[in-house]
Amino acid sequence: MTDPKARPADPGAAIPAAATPTYPAEPANATYELTTHGLGPWQGELPTEEHYDPELLERGDTRNVIDRYRYWSMAAIVADLDEHRHPFSVAIENWQHDMNIGSIVRTANAFAADTVHIIGRRRWNKRGAMVTDRYQHVLHHDSVATFAEWAKGDGVPIIAIDNVPGSVIIETFNFPARCVLLFGQEGPGLSAEAIAAADAVVEISQFGSTRSMNASAAAAVAMHSWITQHVSFS
Repeated sequence: MTDPKARPADPGAAIPAAATPTYPAEPANATYELTTHGLGPWQGELPTEEHYDPELLERGDTRNVIDRYRYWSMAAIVADLDEHRHPFSVAIENWQHDMNIGSIVRTANAFAADTVHIIGRRRWNKRGAMVTDRYQHVLHHDSVATFAEWAKGDGVPIIAIDNVPGSVIIETFNFPARCVLLFGQEGPGLSAEAIAAADAVVEISQFGSTRSMNASAAAAVAMHSWITQHVSFS
């Protein structure tokens, strides 16, 4: 059987029109939030509830959101998340524009963290966040000192995550229900000032040859540890 995609034997001959691939047009509302799980325009009678976004109903929803939030407006999603966010927050030192920050923000959204705190540079690499920062409360602190002042004033214990001398292994640590998990950067980890500001320092047990794991992976492990201690799955 002849392969319809095969080129003609003669290099100078034109490729038949039928062999030329065609691709669907990019949706009118295409963004860098496109996923393989998007839905097209709403089929049937349009819903009238306020949480729906008229433009998404008309053009389709390609955002990186769970099915429950399909066709919802961004404001409606944030408002709904605010009804069941967990009482832990996440803080990240940002002195070197670390690419892991976006991934940590995405994980914080997945675990419904209350707030994400960026310490240091105001601009941070959002590539790995996959637009999840739009649904998170994000606060900026110029320095560790201002962050620590906020935490003390709000009565929130700082739990630093790093494998440094004197740290407690995460498998035996009881996370406070309301706390902020503080993460450092890839390579240098947490600054000495951040370690000093922490109420506790926790490390993730490792059993291989590497000295440390990826910063975003460590953040995911720490957040999930909080979840397993404070969320009921019964």
